[in-house]
Amino acid sequence: MTDTSLAPPRKGDTTLGHIAYVLRGNPVTLLAFAMLAFFVGCALFGPALVPYDPLATDAPRALEPPSRDHWFGTDSLGRDVFSRVIVATRLDLTISVAAVAISFMLGSVLGSIAGYWGGWIDAVLNRLLDTIMAFPLFVLAMGVVAALGNTVENIIIATAIINIPFYARLVRAEVNIRRYAGFAQAAKLAGNSDLRVLAVHIFPNALPPMMVQVSLNLGWAILNAAGLSFIGLGVRPPTPEWGIMVAEGANYIVSGEWWLALFPGLWLMLAVFTFNLLGDGLRDIVDPRKRT
Repeated sequence: MTDTSLAPPRKGDTTLGHIAYVLRGNPVTLLAFAMLAFFVGCALFGPALVPYDPLATDAPRALEPPSRDHWFGTDSLGRDVFSRVIVATRLDLTISVAAVAISFMLGSVLGSIAGYWGGWIDAVLNRLLDTIMAFPLFVLAMGVVAALGNTVENIIIATAIINIPFYARLVRAEVNIRRYAGFAQAAKLAGNSDLRVLAVHIFPNALPPMMVQVSLNLGWAILNAAGLSFIGLGVRPPTPEWGIMVAEGANYIVSGEWWLALFPGLWLMLAVFTFNLLGDGLRDIVDPRKRT
């Protein structure tokens, strides 16, 4: 017989090897991660690499179409649209990632507690989540921002609030299904506390479907922030932001200045498309069953 304990570890046994294995097996996921790397690069290094100051005006060159000097043209104040689109990537991604991270953490904690212990905690949480989801989510976000003020912090808070029910309900269902599973009962019999069983043994099995939800929510959060800015409740001008730029450019489409709304809208569409494609890959990366 072969002593498998002396065999070298397979490449897929390491974390990086497992990620590489998932990416090789799914070209769509590889494309999504490449696009994500591009947007992250724009967010990190774009402001230092853009050819023009995104806030600098140049009235004599206002409303110029795309050219060699201005790849995406200029707006009504002569500002370079390309520079503004690239610089806006950092703000939009920051809002999206921060809002989804907050909702992920709060929703995971609330859903895990309700699903594992149940009882009155579960009943109260369900009523609270039902109340939040009874409102159209974008309208609720509008109300929160209008009440607190249209700052970046308040946009993040509003976006996080409307996303909490997605994670809380999903985690509650996954935990509730597995709390009496054999591996969970074995962990308790081995002397682990309820909190350790929940955090170490049960919750990781809820991560795969949550990763799909995370990727979708990242796109929704960007759309939510852009929508709030489009109607005047989001980031305040002249800060570069995709929703503001689309709103400003919409007024000039009829007169033929199509580039003002097209390029910010195209960037917004590509960002949402990227996050929507990430779901399957993230699920496979965190799924414990994919490592065996």
